[in-house]
Amino acid sequence: MKQLGLIRFFKRGQSPLRKSMGALGLAGLCLCAQLSNAKTENLDRVIAVVDEDVVLESELNHQLNQVKKQIRQRGELPPEDVLLNQVLEHLVVKRLQLALGARMGIQITEEEIERTLTRLHSSNNLTREQFIETLSQDGISVPTMRKQLRDEIMVQRVQQARVNFRIQITEQEIDNFLSSEEGKFWLSPEYELGHILLSFSSNGRGEDLTNTQAKADAIYEQLSQGSDFRSLAIAHSGGQKALQGGDLGWRRGVELPEIFASELKDMKAGDLSKPFKSGAGFHILKVYNRKGAEETVIEQSKVRHILLKPSEILTDDEAYEQLLEIRNQALEGEVSFEELAKEHSEDIGSMLAGGDLGWSLPGKFVPEFEQTLNNTDIGAISLPFRSQFGWHILKIDDRRDENMTETVVRNRAENLLRSRRFNEELEIWLQELRSQAYVETRIPDLEQP
Repeated sequence: MKQLGLIRFFKRGQSPLRKSMGALGLAGLCLCAQLSNAKTENLDRVIAVVDEDVVLESELNHQLNQVKKQIRQRGELPPEDVLLNQVLEHLVVKRLQLALGARMGIQITEEEIERTLTRLHSSNNLTREQFIETLSQDGISVPTMRKQLRDEIMVQRVQQARVNFRIQITEQEIDNFLSSEEGKFWLSPEYELGHILLSFSSNGRGEDLTNTQAKADAIYEQLSQGSDFRSLAIAHSGGQKALQGGDLGWRRGVELPEIFASELKDMKAGDLSKPFKSGAGFHILKVYNRKGAEETVIEQSKVRHILLKPSEILTDDEAYEQLLEIRNQALEGEVSFEELAKEHSEDIGSMLAGGDLGWSLPGKFVPEFEQTLNNTDIGAISLPFRSQFGWHILKIDDRRDENMTETVVRNRAENLLRSRRFNEELEIWLQELRSQAYVETRIPDLEQP
């Protein structure tokens, strides 16, 4: 293997000792490569050392080719050295996040990858065979795609865990948002509306008022008996959308005239308003559909669980078998589920409370947990099941129907505020992660971004 003419180290605050150790590591890598070269001509060259990991030349080339294809579809390619620098930096930061995910114990199951593949080909209106053929045409094998998906899911999980932990949304911030004009607009329900206007022919008084109201009442009666709203709107409405069957499309409550919003307040999809008067005439509204600002009643489950995390000393199979044994002890009744959770569970947050996770909320638990929870009866103990956190068994203590309208609204507001801060906080966190890492590149004249 030929020695490169320039090797650059870039790491903020790198100690001389660490640099020396890195140099010794490089010498060892080069020596190993030279010894191996006696047997093999086509070695995959190390392009960057990232803490305890490496980026290989084949990975860089593959990513570079993919990026070039995407850029060519949109416009002109940037200079080669600029693009190379950007792609390598992307791979370095990705390596750091994957390594962090491994240290955090995050595991991506084959079932998750399979579900993601299914969503990909379904969203592109392709069969699995057509999807595989499309990948092949782009030079991507199925194993390569599965690895890419595994890495992407891992990176997303790491980012969500680390960045969301840094974002604190206070109750006061939620209150301020909900009371703001933006919050009121965001909370306002949306209606898909039909509108008929019976216009006054003159001044809207006396006989004109009486005749217009009588006509409006007659049309309302026809509509109540099942007549087609759009046909009557075309025939009788004086509104601007009459020729479109009175269709107003989707409108938020706050965007409508106050007199409309007042009538719509308690109306549901399919409802018809009685004629109501404005300065222009009598109006009749039809709600074809409605979304948002609905009362939310949720079935909640009071749930406990026991978690075992596979490790170097506890395999997947051993964790499963151990949970089966714990489940049998609980079913026999000699030891309560709560006591078993205190003794065996590795979920620090719930262990001391006998595995108690409180009352469930939609989205509170990962999909595998929610699915098992929904399929378990009150008082029953589930069979062991796997999630990204490890192996669980759960027990349902009780269930109830709870009006969660206010809670759901506040949770939605919190998620909106959190999502607005996420990207900014993500960039800050990635910069911190990158600055604390040991990175050594092996491409001549590569500049740190």
